[in-house]
Amino acid sequence: MQLGYDDKLYILAFDHRGSFQKKFFGIEGAPDPEQTATIADAKHLIFEGLERAVSQGAKAPITGVLVDEQFGSSVPREAREGGLKLAMPAERSGQNMFDFEYGEDFGEHIERFDPDFTKVLVRYNADGDRAENDQQLAKLKRLSDWLKQRERKFLFELLVPAEPSQLESVGGDSERYDSELRPELMRRAIAEIQDAAIEVDVWKIEGVDARSDCEMLVEQARSGGRDGVVCVVLGRGADDAKVDHWLTQAAPVEGFVGFAIGRSIWWDPLKAYVDGKIERAAAAAKISENYMRFIEVYERAEGV
Repeated sequence: MQLGYDDKLYILAFDHRGSFQKKFFGIEGAPDPEQTATIADAKHLIFEGLERAVSQGAKAPITGVLVDEQFGSSVPREAREGGLKLAMPAERSGQNMFDFEYGEDFGEHIERFDPDFTKVLVRYNADGDRAENDQQLAKLKRLSDWLKQRERKFLFELLVPAEPSQLESVGGDSERYDSELRPELMRRAIAEIQDAAIEVDVWKIEGVDARSDCEMLVEQARSGGRDGVVCVVLGRGADDAKVDHWLTQAAPVEGFVGFAIGRSIWWDPLKAYVDGKIERAAAAAKISENYMRFIEVYERAEGV
């Protein structure tokens, strides 16, 4: 199977687990069955917003959902039945270092749900602790090999948190870190992951402020004959103006094919619904509107 992906991809991401149950519902520890059902219902509302977007013109073959097994309930099946792309996470939620959510049974869970993309979220700074980075690479190599042996696509969400010395070098200013240091650190992280023979089809990466940095990242992602590999922009829960800027920089660059945005789309309307301030239909309508607006921003910048 050829490495990479050959179409656009507009993913609505709501595979959040630990942070979701704590911040929305104040549930600490493992939720009981009733609490799990409540959380799953909230996630289904996000999906209802996406279904509304499809009914209003979003194209099913390039519209995708990123949803988890724990709280996803019927969403994976419904997404499949609706012709949407399905991505599901393999990582344990809320960990600083990558680990498998289901341990030795990770393959069984992937095959049971049969997603189009298996996704991992990984925090990796090339200047971070070498032993910890190597531990992560070993586990990710195992997953990569398993996926490639079975001709399954790999979606890799790369986060590059600042090391204390890096943040100190820019006066403790996180925005300066993002603009001055993070792009090259992202490139180095991708290179180290590739050098470990971990083969990624789609890189889900933090937005960068300059188009030249988008070009640099694609060049690295496609290095070594990986010509079909592509990138999508993640939202980081940022406000619309920031996400719009990231999309605008990435969209014209060959090798970027869309986005995978979550909280920036659904957080406010879902919170309003959970707090009893708006009705379910109104929340779904707003989620749909937010999702469609980001498509418009991306395609306008792309020149579609």
